Amino acid sequence: MQIFDDMQKVFEEKFGAAADVQKYFSPGRVNLIGEHTDYNGGNVFPCAISLGTYALVSPRNDNKTRVYSMNLADKGIIEFEMNGLKYKSDYDWANYVAGTIATLEQAGSRASHGFDIVIYGTLPAGAGLSSSASLEVLTAVILNENFNFGLDMVEMVKLSQKAENEFVGMNCGIMDQFAVGMGKKDCAILLDCNTLKYRYSKIKLDGASIVITNTNKPHSLVTSAYNERRQQCEHALKEVQAVKPELKNWGELTNAEFDELVKYITDPLEKLRARHAVRENQRTLEAVAALENNDLQKFGKLMHDSHVSLCEDYDVTGVELDTLAELAWKVKGCIGSRMTGAGFGGSTVSIVENSAIEEFKSVIENGYTKRIGYAPSFYVADISDGTHKV
Repeated sequence: MQIFDDMQKVFEEKFGAAADVQKYFSPGRVNLIGEHTDYNGGNVFPCAISLGTYALVSPRNDNKTRVYSMNLADKGIIEFEMNGLKYKSDYDWANYVAGTIATLEQAGSRASHGFDIVIYGTLPAGAGLSSSASLEVLTAVILNENFNFGLDMVEMVKLSQKAENEFVGMNCGIMDQFAVGMGKKDCAILLDCNTLKYRYSKIKLDGASIVITNTNKPHSLVTSAYNERRQQCEHALKEVQAVKPELKNWGELTNAEFDELVKYITDPLEKLRARHAVRENQRTLEAVAALENNDLQKFGKLMHDSHVSLCEDYDVTGVELDTLAELAWKVKGCIGSRMTGAGFGGSTVSIVENSAIEEFKSVIENGYTKRIGYAPSFYVADISDGTHKV
């Protein structure tokens, strides 16, 4: 494979020749519908995609790990000892690697030696396609394979999420790591983020494809309003729990039940945030049913409604994502389009008839560049298997 051949040259240049070099791939993910529902105890519907993170890995005889990213060559080789790791700004992007190592160690899976690792990613950074989760689950799988820890994928997914929450300081839900680790070719995953019950749903697009459009506006979630949205939902939930103590999270409510309880939320903004969490969860269940009934048009309509709710009730879209979505909705042959990921920049996901893809790109590139001042990027993605040794 050409990517691994190119990586091998870089590996030898940075670390010298190694006898035992292992190959891994960890996908990114795109969420088809169900946004900001994961930490609200609701359902999501993501799939792993063919863009992702590649790694060449060679075990070392000492306790040192050296990592090098071909995408971030200016950061050089980043080194750390494998045990007792703490977050350091000097580690930069490699904190996602270090954090996963530290989290596994705290859970009783201690590494006994280090590695030389070259990373190459085809996921655009900051595009909302889970490049961080891709790297975390990749690290967990590398450790599990090399030290025979015997962890199953769901356990590695949970530890990867914990690394992002506690080591990196990003209060994300479980969806990203779950989709990256548990992905299955040609299937999306209906995941109940409250119970972690999941099932695969075959994606039959019949002459259409998933097109990801990157705003090319970088977003840094750790410093963004993401944690604030989460706190708003939690505070509103506490107010409702005062009158309905058995309620564990917003994902348990139907739209009608929410409409009965909304009067107990005092803050008008928090009412909107909670309304999105409940309605988006119900939309996700409807959308999966529509897809399984081969009703792509209804699925597309629900994608549209999801974006509108993320714009008006949750306020996480912004002019770039709204421009992409509004342009997409006008293209004949675009079945549905919405922002995907946490928002504040990042990407949209669209389902587009194959015969319309070139026109879709042209219309959106022209309209977006005219309004925003720079061009978006497009990726036609296949649905991939989860993180694995190649």
